[in-house]
Amino acid sequence: MMKIRFLLFFYLLAGFNVLHAQKILKNDSLKEYTYLDLKTKFDDYYYRDKVNECNTIAQYFLKKAKVEKNQGQIAEGYMLIQLNAPFPEAIKYIDSVQAISKGLDKKTYPAKIYLMRGNLHFKFDHLKDALSNYILALKYAKESKNERQIAFAEINIGFLKNSIGKHEEAAKIFSYYLSNANSLYSIERHQIQQSLVDAYIEINKLDSAKILINSGIQYSLKNNDQYNYHKYLSLSGYYNVKLGNYKKAEKDLLLCKKYFSKDITDLNMYYTLFVLGKAYIGLQKIDSAVESFTEIDSMIVKTNNSFPELREIYAYLINHYKEKNNKEKQLYYIDRFLKIDQKLDEQFKYLSSELPKKYDVPNLLRQKENIINDLENRKTVLYASLSILLLILLSLSYLYYKSKKREKSHRKIAQDLIQSIEKKNLEALDIKPNLSSDQKHKLIEKEVPFHELENQFINDDKNKIEQFSKEIENKAVKTIPEDVLKYVLRELTLFENKELFLKKGITLANLAKNMKTNTAYLSEIINRYKGKNFAAYLNDLRIDYALNKLVEDKRFRSYKLSVIAEELGYNNEQAFSLAFKKKTGTTLSIYIKEIEHTHQPHKNT
Repeated sequence: MMKIRFLLFFYLLAGFNVLHAQKILKNDSLKEYTYLDLKTKFDDYYYRDKVNECNTIAQYFLKKAKVEKNQGQIAEGYMLIQLNAPFPEAIKYIDSVQAISKGLDKKTYPAKIYLMRGNLHFKFDHLKDALSNYILALKYAKESKNERQIAFAEINIGFLKNSIGKHEEAAKIFSYYLSNANSLYSIERHQIQQSLVDAYIEINKLDSAKILINSGIQYSLKNNDQYNYHKYLSLSGYYNVKLGNYKKAEKDLLLCKKYFSKDITDLNMYYTLFVLGKAYIGLQKIDSAVESFTEIDSMIVKTNNSFPELREIYAYLINHYKEKNNKEKQLYYIDRFLKIDQKLDEQFKYLSSELPKKYDVPNLLRQKENIINDLENRKTVLYASLSILLLILLSLSYLYYKSKKREKSHRKIAQDLIQSIEKKNLEALDIKPNLSSDQKHKLIEKEVPFHELENQFINDDKNKIEQFSKEIENKAVKTIPEDVLKYVLRELTLFENKELFLKKGITLANLAKNMKTNTAYLSEIINRYKGKNFAAYLNDLRIDYALNKLVEDKRFRSYKLSVIAEELGYNNEQAFSLAFKKKTGTTLSIYIKEIEHTHQPHKNT
């Protein structure tokens, strides 16, 4: 349901459980605790969202480890302290762990690093990066045969799937590890079980959800675990709302509200109030539903948290105050909706598609304009709001116009490029050179020395060589001996014909070394004869190759961007994309799309 339900496996502890944590919390002096005691104490607080207490323990832990120069525990300390740190600081702490981990247990690292990075990205809603890191963690955990880390990676992927609405896939993962993971501890099993219940409710497997809720409640009562008891009770409330047992849901959720309200930082309060509001709607207690949703809004204002269900909450409040003809309140919640909608679009790109939007932005903006026109006694607010609205509409219109114009321009460039390449290919077929394409490729593949390749060209077409020599004389650089100039130009021709520019890591220095010349000569010859510096020369060769290859080779077009970049010798896909755009003036995606469009097969052929 809500992302706050999906508590990540945030720490890979060698062995502990919550009962032990409760036993050691009697004494307030941290000096009396071992590293294991401190980690257990931290974990108990973290699980219960006690941020200040967590930070105090983490800072003391790291300080103690540094004083004792214990590298392993210093790494553990950085892992603790990053859990409640802002994203930029947390990344630095994880980088510190990675630096230290080189001398630590290879069975634990580097999988542990990628798990932490995945959790951090998930926490800050970088869902794509989170999944990438979980997959890497799983790979390294399997290589080291670390069953516990394998379980953590796959379960965290399950949390991620649940958060983006893939509840059935997530339920399979949770169900498996709930039944088969002996390496998990009680606190972790509760997290899985609660997430599995939530997934079951979402996919309407209510009987299965009820069995797990009852077992969780019984276990919590037996062990006097009030925290987990109320978490299962809140799930029971959601279960009863789904069944339409609103009265029973109201009773259970009011108990949960009373319990979780003891700590205003506890994220379970959001879940409880949201489900309670839905129960009130079912009971036709509209004022109580509005009160619950309003309370959530008050908490959001203070904490700046967000989750997809806020769209549903604000949509309900907007409708409510519209029916009451309370334009001030309606305007307020429209503003809240617009702000949270923008934030959710940034933070929940995958989640947003799962939840139908009752009010899209254009309709809300029009409502806002109508409401402001009715508030004649609030002229200051009216004028300010109208100005803002106008700026938004003008900005959106301008951006839309620019986007369409840019897209049209890119498509035209792509079409011209494709036509130019196809025209050249057709002309090449008509030329019928003395050397066939196969012969040229065979010469290249066998790495025939250039002087032999040159002799072949001379024997076949002396006119071309004479023209080549004249061009050399016209472009000759006075400071470079003519024989060196001719030699380097020939080597560059071979470099181009053999497509050596596709190799990774080519630099001016290593190319000069391979050609048995110096960088000064090579750089000046490329600048004068090719009309560009070395970087532009290399990049143009690669992009020209890509332009032709994409037109000619359907399979090449089907490759992922990262694979195409790799094939062309680029270090990463970002560098290739930027180089392609700079060289051609269009984007790779539009270029490929236009190729596919022009190469559509005709029907009945």
